[in-house]
Amino acid sequence: MDSFPDRYGRLRVETADLGPAHWLTERRPGHGDFGTVAGIAAPGFAAYARLLHPASLDERPVRWDTVAAAYGRRVGPLTDWYEVIGADRYYQNEQEYGLPGVWDEHPAEGPTPAGVARVLIPVLARHTDTPEQCRYGLWEGYGRRDWSGLPTFPTPGREELLLSGPLADALSPQLVDEFTELPDLWWPQDRTWCVGGDVDLVSTYVGGSAELVAELLATPGLEAHRVAPDDRVG
Repeated sequence: MDSFPDRYGRLRVETADLGPAHWLTERRPGHGDFGTVAGIAAPGFAAYARLLHPASLDERPVRWDTVAAAYGRRVGPLTDWYEVIGADRYYQNEQEYGLPGVWDEHPAEGPTPAGVARVLIPVLARHTDTPEQCRYGLWEGYGRRDWSGLPTFPTPGREELLLSGPLADALSPQLVDEFTELPDLWWPQDRTWCVGGDVDLVSTYVGGSAELVAELLATPGLEAHRVAPDDRVG
């Protein structure tokens, strides 16, 4: 747990001015609704990508398409993890516990996993002029700290604390505690992109330029699919 009350890792907890988050809260009806890609990230971008959180085998990341191939299936832009493994999310069976030699841990639910973030950050940095001036949203419901009394801003279905700091410090909360969640939302001051995650999801969503999304789809170490802002999330 961070020993500094005004910090989350190296990110500053903003309590005086939530103005930089207002663009996320001022959404037209029907744009960025709860349960959609743009509701998790932000509406209004030219293109969007879905980044799949990897499964694992012996603590090493495993791509969804590797798991799907082992079951004779394929992964599409909107494929759900439970479709990959052929399981009912509401009814446990033996497939939910892994496939020997292929996977033994489900993808991590929650905001962007650290391994994905390490690959993502250099790509994002190439698509903003303000990488040293970024803002972040952290869901107030994460239980590792008591956020009582701190101001929040609303996103569809969530209330978020506002953090700030360089893009390179987005990973810093896990330098304090490897089990500490990274922020759900990331965006630079020039708003050229927005990264969005959620406590209940096993994917991260990125809105930005067509060039950014094309690079994400081509980046080794990321399993990414192009999606539309109104597509439903799992």
